[in-house]
Amino acid sequence: MSLKKLNTVLATAVVLFTLYLGLSFVLPLGTSFPGLPNWPSGDSGFPVVKGSREIAMGLAMGILLVTGHRRALGWVLLMTAVAPFGDMVNVLAHHGPMAAAFGIHGLTAALIAVTGLLTLRETGKAHESATPAPTAQPA
Repeated sequence: MSLKKLNTVLATAVVLFTLYLGLSFVLPLGTSFPGLPNWPSGDSGFPVVKGSREIAMGLAMGILLVTGHRRALGWVLLMTAVAPFGDMVNVLAHHGPMAAAFGIHGLTAALIAVTGLLTLRETGKAHESATPAPTAQPA
């Protein structure tokens, strides 16, 4: 499998999971994720804020993936990895379970970051070959 195909599969999985996660907070899908605490309910607004963040990130990545802007997708994937990393720090700061912090949020951040780095590596090679080498100027 080529690097581009692998990156496309990984990025598609990240996009779909991010959108699914966001929708599960905004819509009453009745889904719970293992290791995640019971979210505040009622009028707290927390699920809608968290869901809106996930949906926005998923849409940004999805649009770049569908339109073929792969270099920008690599950078946005790296930027998006900050969100689950922040969630991991938040869980640890509030004395949440370390298994959930590292096993869910930490691994998610790492997967997204690796996907972003692989995409940048793929596009970096194409970017270098597309740029013509400078020619020597006569004196």
